[in-house]
Amino acid sequence: MAAIRTVLFDLDGTLIDSVRLILDSYHHTLSAHGLPPRSDEDWLRGVGTPLSVQLAEWRDDPGKLDALIATYREYNLKHHDRMVTVYPGVVDAVRRIREAGTATGLVTSKNRLGALRGLTLARLEAMMDVLVCADEVTNPKPHPEPVEKAIALLGADPASTLYVGDSIHDMHSGRAAGVRTAAVLWGPFGRSHLEGARPDYWVERPEELVELVRGKA
Repeated sequence: MAAIRTVLFDLDGTLIDSVRLILDSYHHTLSAHGLPPRSDEDWLRGVGTPLSVQLAEWRDDPGKLDALIATYREYNLKHHDRMVTVYPGVVDAVRRIREAGTATGLVTSKNRLGALRGLTLARLEAMMDVLVCADEVTNPKPHPEPVEKAIALLGADPASTLYVGDSIHDMHSGRAAGVRTAAVLWGPFGRSHLEGARPDYWVERPEELVELVRGKA
């Protein structure tokens, strides 16, 4: 098996703990527009996909959909820095992966503005060689396009690329793009939720990613 020379990361639930903020943002959005509430479990099923997918019920009313997305983003950005934290050990792991000479990139279902906000909070913005965000692709995850675009931008080889994420959408996107996948277990989803996506690696601690890249896992 080829050595890992490129590591692509998801953002929410993988690098930063923003899941509570995401769920609260959805709850606030429905409430603000007088719409029936949904449970955390309902929203969690779509975490890892863009807002337009999560709110697809209103896609036949573009004005309504745009208003819902605007409300979500306003709330999310207002509370972002107070509610979002970096998972312990993540920044050090990314730094060590780069020190090993590995290229790194971000593949996220957030738009670029939101992604940069999260990376800046985590002090990871300078550690990503490329960003591929939801507003820069035609087909978001779980389609392979976002991962394929990152590979193309980096001039990487899929056979030596690893995509690290926390959701089934990440795993399906990576597998469809022909890269290896690593499912992290410090995010909102457990092994039982992710095993159907058949990740190549299970990762319980960020340090294990460093071991994978260095061929010691």
